[in-house]
Formats: sequence, C-alpha cells, structure tokens
Amino acid sequence: MTASSTPLGSEPSARPRDVRGGITHDLGVAIVSGQLPPGTALLSEDRFSSEHGVSRGAYREALRILAAKGLVQNRPKSATRVNERSRWSMLDLDVLGWMFEGEPSRDFIAGIFELRSIVEPSAAALAAVRRDEKQLARMGHALEEMERYGLLDSVGRAADQRFHLLILEATRNEPLSTLSSSIAAAVEWTTRFARHHRQQRRDPMPDHHAVYAALVAGDAERARSTMATLIENALRDADD
Repeated sequence: MTASSTPLGSEPSARPRDVRGGITHDLGVAIVSGQLPPGTALLSEDRFSSEHGVSRGAYREALRILAAKGLVQNRPKSATRVNERSRWSMLDLDVLGWMFEGEPSRDFIAGIFELRSIVEPSAAALAAVRRDEKQLARMGHALEEMERYGLLDSVGRAADQRFHLLILEATRNEPLSTLSSSIAAAVEWTTRFARHHRQQRRDPMPDHHAVYAALVAGDAERARSTMATLIENALRDADD
C-alpha cells in the first residue's frame, strides 16, 4: 500500500481510526491521486498482511469496499487491479472526498460544476413553486449561519450544504433527491477548495440571498437564473 500524500488542496477528511477504514482511505487516496494508476495490481492478502501488520480480513474487506465504489476489480484467484477512471463511482461521498485530498484536476473541477449547473438551476425552479413555509424558514436560518460563521468555518460550510440540500428537498422529486447527498458533498468540497487552496475571499452571500429571494417570491425563472449565476461565480472562485 502506498501512503496517502500530503494534501495539496482543501483540508482533508478525517482518516478513519479503525484498521479497515484506514486501509480503505489510504488505498482510495492513492488510487484517485494517480499514485496507483489504472491496471496496477494490488498486493496479495498474505503479502499486505505481512508487510503492514494487519489482518487479512481487514485488507480483504477494504478491497471489497473499494470494489463496490468501482475503484478496483476484485476477482477470485486473481490479482486485484485498479480500474479505469470511467468505472469509478465519482459521486460516491468517499470518492469525492479522496479526490479533494490531493490536487484535483481542472477537468474534474469543471465536471463537478457542469453537474451542478445541470441539476441545481432546474431544482431551484421547481423548489420556487413547491417549497413550503417551513422549508423557507430553514433556508433562511441556514443563510444566517453562513453569514455568522463564514465559509472558512466548518459550521458555515455545513450551513451552505444545508441550504442547497433544502432546495433539492423542496423539489419534492424523489429521483432528484437521490442526488442530494452527492450535490451537497460537491458544494462542500468545491467551497473548501476555493476558500483554502485558492484563497478566494469573494463574498458569496449576495448570490445566495438572490436565490432565496426568488424562492420566497415563488418566481421559478428567477430562481433558475440566480442559481445559475451562483454556480458560475463559484466556479470562478475555484478556478482563479
């Protein structure tokens, strides 16, 4: 196993303390960062256990988890190999986090924002006509916490995630809601990247308040356009 690299992007997610979780994390980071490129054969259970002083079972379970995320191909009686990127579950919450522990590529950042620009403006338009007063109140509270703590603070970023999650929830569209955790994670990691690595200090609150005002007004087209502007500006923050 190759040890995880020193983070170059935003602050890393916490490395799990349990043996299986630690192995999964370190191998995951090594794979998505390119330290273990596609086609690489991973160590056998016996060799890994001997070299790292861990149980074969913990390593076997870590490989099973990575296989479920599409990062490796785990075949009986054959070496486990790293899969091509096209097979990775890019929206898996762990995979997203591992991507941002290193220096994510411009293409990957652009892809994340393309996904957001496809999903979130349309979601905001739906939310504008389907939201209820309770959801609006919770969105307003999230904005207050963003103002109070800022996006350099984990509490402020959590409030930012919550705001975007509430918009997806307010669409009342179950298939769309299945993307909510991944969209929220994308918001979190791209915000960390822009604020910590790019040292971006632009105030994002006017964009968020514009979206909120459109939701309060029940104006679907204004909600769509203001959300599109919010995402465009966030991309510039991450790309500067």
